[in-house]
Amino acid sequence: MTVTVTTLKGVETKIGNEMLDELRMTIRGDVLTPEDPGYAGVRSAYNAMYPGRPSLVVRPSGTADVISAINFARENGLLVAVRGGGHSVAGLSSVDGGLLLDLARMNGVDVDPEARTVRVQGGALIGDMDHETQAFGLVAPSGVVSDTGVAGLTLGGGEGWVRRQYGLAIDNLLSAQVVCADGQVRTASADSNPDLFWAIRGGGGNFGVVTSFTFQCRPVGPTVAFAGVFHPVEDAENVYRQFRDWAATVPDEISALIGCTTLPASEHTPPQIHNVPMIVTGAVYSGDPEEGMKIIQPLRDIGTPLADISGPLPFVGVQTAFDEFFRRGTLRSYWKSTFVEDLTDPILDIIVAKARNRPHDRVFVIAFLMGGAINRVGATDTAYSERSAKWMVSIDGNWEDAADDDKVISWVRGAWGEVHEHGTGSLYLNFNSVADEAVTVGVESAFGSNLERLAAIKTTYDPDNFFRLNNNITPGA
Repeated sequence: MTVTVTTLKGVETKIGNEMLDELRMTIRGDVLTPEDPGYAGVRSAYNAMYPGRPSLVVRPSGTADVISAINFARENGLLVAVRGGGHSVAGLSSVDGGLLLDLARMNGVDVDPEARTVRVQGGALIGDMDHETQAFGLVAPSGVVSDTGVAGLTLGGGEGWVRRQYGLAIDNLLSAQVVCADGQVRTASADSNPDLFWAIRGGGGNFGVVTSFTFQCRPVGPTVAFAGVFHPVEDAENVYRQFRDWAATVPDEISALIGCTTLPASEHTPPQIHNVPMIVTGAVYSGDPEEGMKIIQPLRDIGTPLADISGPLPFVGVQTAFDEFFRRGTLRSYWKSTFVEDLTDPILDIIVAKARNRPHDRVFVIAFLMGGAINRVGATDTAYSERSAKWMVSIDGNWEDAADDDKVISWVRGAWGEVHEHGTGSLYLNFNSVADEAVTVGVESAFGSNLERLAAIKTTYDPDNFFRLNNNITPGA
């Protein structure tokens, strides 16, 4: 059969049986067209707005397959989307008509407990990694939802439950294996291709396909102190302010967040919060659990909670605690984030007002406590440049009906804009959606003075912008 595939030039080209057979001869994994039985089983994307309908799917079994797929796509000028975990809220791990390089089969995780390192393939999810590292009481700093892909999260920065003590995922990255646009495999580390190593620590998928990451692990768990307290939205002003005041007193071992949303009934959440607008406060202490429970106790003493699931918990359980908020393929999503120096009263007034007047139950208005180890890295030490703010505010538009697209997207933009006026001017690209915007939206704000250097590195490794379905950095002159 002949497959019609979208090209980098935006036009269509025909890929016939002979070319497909040649590709399949070089790929040990899967080469799928919409007519093949395995096509429907490709791991779905997180954002229901962007399920994608690729004309060709390659599911590599290893780095050699990735090289073959990249060479084939480049030689034929095909538009390529790379899917690690598929959790891009901007839909940048999906494509209509092009070639989808889906790394789901490459989900291996290998821990070296003596060196306290872990090597993770590019298709692994956070849950895959945590399962292996926690067997040795170790954590590779990552995210807060176990279904998130390690690759996309890391390449954008990676903020999780140990961020204030141990930094972002990129701050714990030791090396990566990258298949670049020319089909060459390069090791990116402090000693090998250091410019590429600098760029992939925050620069996203602009520079190639990362087939494996090696992280420094940290001794955390298997049990940690966890706070998970749910309050009625009517008490939002009091809860947000007391949370803010408590957060100003805590050590770096505490990473925390506060947010407002509504969840449907589920066996995984307390019945008291089912279909009830609520404020959730969450915190993790990455040291001694007994000491940690003392430090988080003030959160449990705020107001009259609807439910309280706090306690010493397995770290892998903490990592899945927020999975119910973000079920893959069930919600349409449009998010915007911004960094602020502090949660001042004017900012809290905006957040509380938005929390009480969300356009859909599943919209999530969140503030993440940052700082600590994150801010002990220089702004130019990695491509990720925001190293001064103490807080990140994210307006997560989530809804179910396509008829509500315009309403929710407009509301998110307005709410984000009000907070952004009080911010540092920067944003977090992992929480930066794209609807009718260009894929470059937010890039200049996110990278600041680092953008010029990133553009030069992009020119070195991808001068033709082959990797363009990402928070795109335009090659320099």
